[in-house]
Amino acid sequence: MSATIEIEYFAALREQRGLAHEVCPHTTQTAAEYYATLQAAHGLTVPPSTLRVACNDAFVDWDYAVQPGDRLAFIPPVAGG
Repeated sequence: MSATIEIEYFAALREQRGLAHEVCPHTTQTAAEYYATLQAAHGLTVPPSTLRVACNDAFVDWDYAVQPGDRLAFIPPVAGG
């Protein structure tokens, strides 16, 4: 069994990707590199400068080194009233 990570998408990213959750193979990447890979593969248009990234329910920096079994969440800004 190969190592994997979970990706969670919220708001506009969930709409663009067409799903809220997926499992991806683990590669030695930072959170920023994972997002760049997902952007290129799926045409995500939300710039990373507007996103927050969380790993295992805690906010992390974009240079966080993703580990096998981690759960990454990319969270765009949300407006509402």
